[in-house]
Amino acid sequence: MQPENNTRKAYRGRLFPEIQWSLEKIAQSKAENQAIYQHCRVIFERVKSQFIKTHYNWFIAIEPNSEEYVIEKDEQIATKKLCQKHPNAIPVLFKLNETGACGTI
Repeated sequence: MQPENNTRKAYRGRLFPEIQWSLEKIAQSKAENQAIYQHCRVIFERVKSQFIKTHYNWFIAIEPNSEEYVIEKDEQIATKKLCQKHPNAIPVLFKLNETGACGTI
């Protein structure tokens, strides 16, 4: 006995079509994110030399407004600890190595 042919319609398109950002809003969001990243990058470069020898390849989560940071071996723990202190903040994550990159491409 063969299964019945599934005639279910596949819907394609946006998940939330009611959310439509203009090109200006997209550009503004990208610019704000880049500014936050650059600010956190300066903080990372300032503290990197203090911790790179003792915590090599650990993660550092930085909160951009208060400039507080958390260093942990696990990226999720670092992010969680920083979010507990600053619940409305979105932390920027770096890895304590020469480049600060968290992964490979």
